[in-house]
Amino acid sequence: MRAIRRFTVRPVLPEPLSALGDLVGNLRWSWHHPTQDVLRAVDPEVWDAVGHDPVRMLGAVHPERLEELSQDGAFLDMLSAAREDLERYLTADRWYHRRAGDDAPRAIAYFSPEYGITAVLPQYSGGLGILAGDHLKAASDLGVPLVGVGLLYRHGYFRQALSREGWQQETYPVSDPDELPLTLLREPDGSRATVRITLPDDQELTARIWVAHVGRVPLLLLDSDVEDNPDHFKAVTDRLYGGNSEHRLRQELLLGVGGVRALRAWSRITGAPEPEVYHTNEGHAGFLGLERIREFTVDAAGPALDFDTALEVSRASTVFTTHTPVPAGIDRFPRDLVEQYFGGTSATPGVPVERILALGSEDYSGGDPQVFNMAVMGFRLSQRANGVSQLHGHVSRGMFNGLWPAFDEAEVPITSITNGVHAPTWVGREVFDLAAAQGITGAADDAIASWDGVDKVPGRDIWATKRALRLKLVQDARRRLEASWTERGAARAELGWIDQALDPDVLTIGFARRVPSYKRLTLMLSDQERLKRLLLHPERPVQLVIAGKSHPADDGGKKLIQELVRFADDPEVRHRIVFLPNYDIAMAQPLYPGCDVWLNNPLRPYEACGTSGMKAALNGGLNLSILDGWWDEWFDGNNGWAIPSADGVDDPDRRDDLEAASLYDLIEHEVAPRFYDVDGDGVPTRWIEMVRHTLKSLGPKVMATRMVSDYVRQLYTPAAVTGRRLNSDFHGAAELSAWKKKVKGAWPHVRVEHVESSGVGDSPEVGATLTVRAFVSLGDLTPDDVEVQLLHGVIDDNDELVASEIVTLERAESYEAGRHRYDGTVRLVRSGAFGYTVRAVPKNDLLASPAELGVVALPV
Repeated sequence: MRAIRRFTVRPVLPEPLSALGDLVGNLRWSWHHPTQDVLRAVDPEVWDAVGHDPVRMLGAVHPERLEELSQDGAFLDMLSAAREDLERYLTADRWYHRRAGDDAPRAIAYFSPEYGITAVLPQYSGGLGILAGDHLKAASDLGVPLVGVGLLYRHGYFRQALSREGWQQETYPVSDPDELPLTLLREPDGSRATVRITLPDDQELTARIWVAHVGRVPLLLLDSDVEDNPDHFKAVTDRLYGGNSEHRLRQELLLGVGGVRALRAWSRITGAPEPEVYHTNEGHAGFLGLERIREFTVDAAGPALDFDTALEVSRASTVFTTHTPVPAGIDRFPRDLVEQYFGGTSATPGVPVERILALGSEDYSGGDPQVFNMAVMGFRLSQRANGVSQLHGHVSRGMFNGLWPAFDEAEVPITSITNGVHAPTWVGREVFDLAAAQGITGAADDAIASWDGVDKVPGRDIWATKRALRLKLVQDARRRLEASWTERGAARAELGWIDQALDPDVLTIGFARRVPSYKRLTLMLSDQERLKRLLLHPERPVQLVIAGKSHPADDGGKKLIQELVRFADDPEVRHRIVFLPNYDIAMAQPLYPGCDVWLNNPLRPYEACGTSGMKAALNGGLNLSILDGWWDEWFDGNNGWAIPSADGVDDPDRRDDLEAASLYDLIEHEVAPRFYDVDGDGVPTRWIEMVRHTLKSLGPKVMATRMVSDYVRQLYTPAAVTGRRLNSDFHGAAELSAWKKKVKGAWPHVRVEHVESSGVGDSPEVGATLTVRAFVSLGDLTPDDVEVQLLHGVIDDNDELVASEIVTLERAESYEAGRHRYDGTVRLVRSGAFGYTVRAVPKNDLLASPAELGVVALPV
């Protein structure tokens, strides 16, 4: 008989155990091993049975056990030490207080549609969410005053299972907030804090605010499943990335507009400072900029600003990170749908709908005038933007060059900050113990800890630790494999082979990620007979552990999974290759440490960054990857292997065949021989040398603390400084807005009329000095509005500058009618083809880039 109502009854802890509530209520337990030891000690059997979920564990432990623990002196000492350690972690000065500088922002808001923090809070689908979770954890470790904003999805993403035929099947278990490590944000009178958004036809969407404490970082999660809403609004936060375009638009309105309102409620209730910087992780939260403009123009505490001034104030303090290297990965909405939600009874009343539509318009060559592009709006609402690896920054500048058509790709104002991973979350405990045994410690808030200590660890100890981690993975994989086959309908009598599946002494290669086509899950199957020979080699066998989810609507991705599963089901090889369904954080944590090699073979350059290989590297794993994302940047020839990429081959099948053959060759002739080449003690010394080098060369780089400190220095602090200059009394913002209007209006009359050069003769030589004079007409602009630059450097066969340097020319003389002469020199320091040109660009010290206005004047 089905219950008509569901709720969770929480336990009452005896007073001596009250600190348990503090430990469980802060998600630091998910990456802090000593706290996990305390929670495990409450009841080890229950701890394992509930999947290491402390909220569920406390609900399942018998009251008599809690009473027993309240009298257990040893346990109480352990609990007290953990509580005191948490208090020190939450209150002590950390890296941000010591080294970020006086200009660093007082508070930063970080918006993301998903967060992967722990398996018991299933609010993530893949890399974007895991990255966001690691960003919050690293910010906490560093003491960065960050507050996260997201949505609380009742069904999360989905749980993946396989049919008997190997087809992905999805289920959507309900996540009850009362069973999660969350608390409701409440008003001082005890009532629930809510945000409300007006939608078409004067309907009102209401959401409550849940708070997750991620170490020092509060995470605000908006939930529309409240009784005040009609059913179609309750469903707004039903599933991550679910529903049609209108459903997604409602989700993104709640995240962006509702998220800003949730921040205001948080600051009002708790006294926390208002954010000085707003960081949107991908375009999903881009509507936050419209809400901030509404606050300045309509809901201002003081004099209301005009739209353009408010836009400058908001832009100056906003950072936008793009994660996709392909246009198909960007959210686009029908233009008329956006008009429906922002015209009439608008989500941001008072903000002109025509200005909103212009912000997301693809009004550039090759754009679609019928769509509203969330990434385009993200760039236009942010003064600072970045990709997530050096290569991805290059790809992004090319993708969005249309927004700044007057500038070459290299000068498009999109920088790069390469992603990182949170080591305490992803590094096996055995690795930490190994380091500690040698006296190697690193401060958790140190962005670049000392990694040279790895040379002190004996090779046999490294090898023994990897073997133990491999065994742990094998045991976890067998358990998951048995559960999967049982769910697929197999009888227990059919599953005896699972006891021999995988081997802790065999070279183990891992591959786990989402399953879009460009990640090429099945590249390894290009030559199945050759793959079988590698798996079954009598002296140097290889085993593969594979996992990944396809989007529920992507039948192409599901077919790839089915193809892989059918191969792995073959009795000839099923002990050497396994597909583990329902890839999540809980699976990943033994997977990364247990693998010797991490495989990544995307279609270059479609991997924006990819962080799974970073996690493997921190656990002493070696990467075997296409030179894409972060690996293109940090592969040095000795920290793994690069799979050659057939970039110039247009036929995709031919390209796959070539790259697969290279992959097989590397495994057969380089990877496996090195792994099995052992000394008299059974240690592969050359392999261990590569492991040491990997840890030393990649360790400091792939840390999320390095990533977050880069954001603080390169983006957050400059955004805060500019924001303060514009926001103190808004006079600076009004002046900047007026100046931009003036410059754009006058720019058609700015011309580089004539350029003269001297000093190099007919046969210039290295060491000669080139003198350049440029005669420039500025029309109604003044010399203070413009910078005249000499661009010089290497040119290609079409006389295009391919590696240019910039010299600012000095104004030497002024004439009538706004004409000026600018002079400068450059010393010729290299031989070969050389070229130069002169240009004029807008100049204002409040601009983050000369390309910001998208205008330039070149010689006529």
